Amino acid sequence: MIKLMLVDDHDLVRMGLGRLLADQDGIDVIAEAETGEEALKKQREFQPSVVLMDANMPGIGGLEATRRMLRFDPDVKIIALTAHISEPYPTQFLNAGAMGYLTKGGDIDEMVKAVRSVSRGKVYLAPEVAQEMALSQFKQKDENPFNQLSDREMQVMLMITRGEKVQEISEKLHLSPKTVNSYRYRLFEKLDVDNDVCLTHLALRYKIIEPQV
Repeated sequence: MIKLMLVDDHDLVRMGLGRLLADQDGIDVIAEAETGEEALKKQREFQPSVVLMDANMPGIGGLEATRRMLRFDPDVKIIALTAHISEPYPTQFLNAGAMGYLTKGGDIDEMVKAVRSVSRGKVYLAPEVAQEMALSQFKQKDENPFNQLSDREMQVMLMITRGEKVQEISEKLHLSPKTVNSYRYRLFEKLDVDNDVCLTHLALRYKIIEPQV
């Protein structure tokens, strides 16, 4: 039996996926979480074998939660679930140790296939993601300025664009405020922006984040 945990900050998404996946043979939805921090606590309590992880959430986010989960249990299989198919998201999650990458536009059959595949130790990428990763090798390196960011810089950038302050980021990532500010100014330099608003506009332009409605 595959012990599955769902991690997403939208209640309706978790509820809908939970009902659909619980109806599948061999899959037991044992826990849900709405933030990366809550997911880490639930992991210790329920010890899931597979985790469907939302990529972009408040707090530490899906990427950092993936890293910490794998440090706690190297055998857990994590599938990133996101609306983003373009780089650098897929590569960053795979480098962090995720075994799968799905888009929220996929159907339940593909999700079930992914869960079963990664539970057997096989990497699963949504077809459109695999195609995008293949095509990205032929694109100009400087086409997307966010491709030059490190994983940590990307994480800090996402937290800034969600409106989180330096002190909040410092506490959640266990970094000093001075270190967070260093990342912040490095982001500005690499992306050629002057402030948080410009950074957010650039991230929206390249579809790194989605407009808040």
